Amino acid sequence: MKAQKLLRDIHHWASPLVMLPLGLVIATGVLLMLKKDLAWIQPPTQKSEMAGELPQRSFEELFAAAQSVPELELTEWRELDRVDVKPDKGIIKFVASNGWEAQIDGSTGEVLQVAQRRSDLIESLHDGSFFASWTKKWVFLPSGLVLLVLWGSGIYLFVLPHWKKAQKRRRAERKAQVPAE
Repeated sequence: MKAQKLLRDIHHWASPLVMLPLGLVIATGVLLMLKKDLAWIQPPTQKSEMAGELPQRSFEELFAAAQSVPELELTEWRELDRVDVKPDKGIIKFVASNGWEAQIDGSTGEVLQVAQRRSDLIESLHDGSFFASWTKKWVFLPSGLVLLVLWGSGIYLFVLPHWKKAQKRRRAERKAQVPAE
């Protein structure tokens, strides 16, 4: 079997297998590239009047401020997904496991913004971990490897006709240079 035919067959049968996972990866990848530009995906980071300075409040005080936000549904520390300290902005972000975020001024303890943070959900869809822990390695990783094969074979199938045409042209030029007897 010729390499060209084999690669076309691989393209034909492998493409449908990876169509859905890769479509999801592409769509969520586009959204993740825009997360700093679209507040719907990730709320923009606020700025404290005391930006660039050390927080004046303890983490207990800041957590108490986060607990006062009903959307976060916080009763204890372990219900947090993460705490992001942004010293250059003077902000501490408390991100709850339910996807809500409160941005708190590190100096005053004032809640500056409360918003839903969708970037983490989109990221879990992007890497497949949203569905189950095994889908990341057993669906999305193989899909990525198949895509790598499709990419390489696609380059080969694209370059091959140009290479053969150039080879044919060189043979014709050599033949034309040979003196006639």
